[in-house]
Amino acid sequence: MRCRLALACVFALVIVAMFGSVASGASSPMQVTFVGDSVPASIEYVPSAQRILKKGLAVRLDLKVCRRLVQRGCVYMGSTPSTALQAVQSYRRSLGQVLVVNVGYNESEYGYGAGIDRVMRAALAQGAKGVVWVTLREQIDIYRGTNIVIRRAAKRWPQMQLADWQIYSAGKPWFRGDGLHMKPTGANAFAAFVRSYIFRAAA
Repeated sequence: MRCRLALACVFALVIVAMFGSVASGASSPMQVTFVGDSVPASIEYVPSAQRILKKGLAVRLDLKVCRRLVQRGCVYMGSTPSTALQAVQSYRRSLGQVLVVNVGYNESEYGYGAGIDRVMRAALAQGAKGVVWVTLREQIDIYRGTNIVIRRAAKRWPQMQLADWQIYSAGKPWFRGDGLHMKPTGANAFAAFVRSYIFRAAA
């Protein structure tokens, strides 16, 4: 009797394990939206970088040349991109669990802090659990000022994960002549860097 009972228990555990594995495997991948300008757009031109970033995740890339945070962007090839705020708002509840923002190379730091607050409020209202905000490469003084604003914002928004690309990428040979746009090696490194913060933001 005890033997039969023990076998029945073992069988039940196996069934639970099997169905548990199927259920976990069938769970949907984390939804992520990445809003950026032409610098992070390097990822779109490097398939290996996309694979690194998207592995096990459902990542939507919304990366536009000349994009600005909340102010009207510059004109590129006859068109003006949506602002980062407009892009975020356009996705409504489909924005996902995590938003990644890497915008600022086409503007100054003036008004950027208030823009961060607007984007953060919109993202959280649309269901995001966290926001990864990537700092800029400080190739000119304006970008240094913008980074100061970003770091201050991270202190007032606990839902923000500060991804300090400026510090992480310092001295690396990953960039083209302007020191901003990335070679394939840089795009791969950037994708892996951002990916690590996505999981922190979702925690």
